[in-house]
Amino acid sequence: MSTVLYSSPIFGPVHSRRLGISLGINLMPADGKICTFDCIYCECGRNGERRPSSKRPSRDDVRQALEARLLEMKEQGPEPNVLTFAGNGEPTAHPDFPGIVDDVLALRDKYFPKAEVSVLSNGTRIFDDAVFTALMRLDNNIQKLDTVDPEYIGLIDSPVGHYDVEKVIERLCAFGGRVMIQTMFLTGTLDGRDMDNTSDRYVLPWLDAVKRINPYRVFIYTVARETPVSTLAKAPAAVLDGIAGKLRALGFETVVSY
Repeated sequence: MSTVLYSSPIFGPVHSRRLGISLGINLMPADGKICTFDCIYCECGRNGERRPSSKRPSRDDVRQALEARLLEMKEQGPEPNVLTFAGNGEPTAHPDFPGIVDDVLALRDKYFPKAEVSVLSNGTRIFDDAVFTALMRLDNNIQKLDTVDPEYIGLIDSPVGHYDVEKVIERLCAFGGRVMIQTMFLTGTLDGRDMDNTSDRYVLPWLDAVKRINPYRVFIYTVARETPVSTLAKAPAAVLDGIAGKLRALGFETVVSY
């Protein structure tokens, strides 16, 4: 199936299902993908099929491009609800991520002080203290946790290198609640194997992890665009609503994107 890549370092604004009018900040090359996960549902495609030929934008590249776009939006609109680190891979993998966060927060305060600053992250870089501290400064620190089942993680998220989900959960707890969790629920198959993670086998241990992490909001969603694995499918709305009901019964603010 077809997939998309995002302009770098600034793209949009786009209308986010979760965040509203979002101006994207892509810290990866515009012509390819660099990510510490290789998710089978990623709208940007699989890592091996999207290798870039250009470099990541520098911190100065990002600052200059963002300021130019914010100035344009100040003069012509629209006003963004949020500035979001996202795009063609894991944003926190940029070597200057903490410094870029400093720049983005300063520019936000200068041009659109009511806008929030968000990150969509897979949690693989939260063990770096500088990255962790930078994430704590953001309005919306959104971290992925698709499941707590190691085998399923290997299939759906395909981490690049070592990934210990229990240690990730412990580190997510260290945010002290200043974190949101986002989880992809889907159905369908991968090479003939059932990839449905909506049953109690996956949901109940995941709920236990969410309780430990104690996020102030949980986003649950399903595939909405074409994916690189054509045999994946959306989780039914009624199933997502059922999972959301379990979260709300535990006291968690929950946002569902169908």
